[in-house]
Amino acid sequence: MEVVLNVLLVLTSTLLVVLILLHRGKGGGLSSMFGGAASASLSGSSVVEKNLNRLTIFTALIWTVCIVGLGLLVKVG
Repeated sequence: MEVVLNVLLVLTSTLLVVLILLHRGKGGGLSSMFGGAASASLSGSSVVEKNLNRLTIFTALIWTVCIVGLGLLVKVG
């Protein structure tokens, strides 16, 4: 179980770094390379940015569960 959580933690950590770098900052970001800037609506956020936000939050939740699970395994074992 600990090995599975460690592998999942490494994968989600790497994916989180990539997803966070894809977000648009103050001066634009890597997400504009993939059509984020071209499809911006008047409300401010494009569909690409909203989906990127959802994916980042989902990955962060999995990462958090891995951290808590590993903490509990270390404490018990």
